[in-house]
Amino acid sequence: MSQVLHTMLRVGDLDRAIQFYTDVLGMRLLRQSTNEEYKYTLAFVGYGEEQDGHAVIELTFNWGVDSYEQGTAFGHIALGFENIYDACDKIRAAGGKISREPGPVLGGSTHIAFVEDPDGYKIELIQRSQAGQGVGA
Repeated sequence: MSQVLHTMLRVGDLDRAIQFYTDVLGMRLLRQSTNEEYKYTLAFVGYGEEQDGHAVIELTFNWGVDSYEQGTAFGHIALGFENIYDACDKIRAAGGKISREPGPVLGGSTHIAFVEDPDGYKIELIQRSQAGQGVGA
């Protein structure tokens, strides 16, 4: 059996990124490692470990690089929440940026919202009870 293990994002400030994913989105810092020779630090955040079936996010900080151009190919990461309305209130209260308020997707009934992390990556919040229906359902 195969599974998705992680998604890697390059970040310009590792501490700021870890703070966002842990304090704002409620993930845990699972592990962190530094490679002195190649000058980078990795931090893995998530709601659970990969060996337990959870997909996690790898935050990669390349020393001396404080920003990246994201290009047009990357879309977003999706996270399921029991109640995206409450989640957005908590994210906003913790200083997070809501870029699309929660509500039904255009042309459908699935409730979604979007937030941005400190590096500008888009994160879609999906009402967990509707996550398997597709956005147009």
